[in-house]
Amino acid sequence: MSVYTLGIDVGSTTSKCVVLKNGLELISKSLLTSGTGTSGPEKAINAVLETAGIPETDICYSIATGYGRQSKGLADSDMSELSCHAMGAHFLYPGVKTVIDIGGQDIKAMHIDNGALASFQMNDKCAAGTGRFLEVMAKVLEVDINELGMLGAQSVNPVQISSTCTVFAESEVISQLSKGAAVPDIIAGIHRSVSSKVSGLVHRVGLMEPMLMTGGVTRNQDVVKSLEVDLNCKIIISELSQYAGAIGAAIYAYKKGSKIKE
Repeated sequence: MSVYTLGIDVGSTTSKCVVLKNGLELISKSLLTSGTGTSGPEKAINAVLETAGIPETDICYSIATGYGRQSKGLADSDMSELSCHAMGAHFLYPGVKTVIDIGGQDIKAMHIDNGALASFQMNDKCAAGTGRFLEVMAKVLEVDINELGMLGAQSVNPVQISSTCTVFAESEVISQLSKGAAVPDIIAGIHRSVSSKVSGLVHRVGLMEPMLMTGGVTRNQDVVKSLEVDLNCKIIISELSQYAGAIGAAIYAYKKGSKIKE
């Protein structure tokens, strides 16, 4: 008999859901660009169940993770995003040793061992280097955040953005614009600032290969390329990288749901 579990990753800016069959097979996924405090999580749940073609009553167990994981009534239980991202990364690339996750509000560098979290370093005290940081910079430059990677790759002479503080970096970007610096060069400088912040965390936790990156910033190939240069190693990207947390939550839901059914 098939066992279906639901993993819900509620971030500050996006909501991701997956349905797994028997803890192994991903049968549906959904992503909405609305995070905690909005109707995004509920809409993402409805969308993933509709795609899976199963009613909510067929879900054996559900676990929520992420920034908004403790939203009332969202799931049967909740779990740390660190553990869920570690397990989800292992699902995406078995054997992975180091995971970088750049979220909307924080950055995590993790060591994992067979899907279990071994150690981590986390920057959650300010928005420097996070998805929110990139959103602010994109707004100042009046470009779509989804175009940052493409534009940054066009840079000929990257400018230096020395501050890692969002407020001060914003001032630097405005100053560079007033000096006539090309937008791609400013964006490349921003990406290198992010890379410097993230690689610092990785070095603190200790770099071990293979390395996988998760989160929405994986879509920004210029940031990924800068990180590969700074860390001097290949970074693995999966087409499901944004769903790592939700996948990990669904796997843990299978483990917990199976025990409940016994």
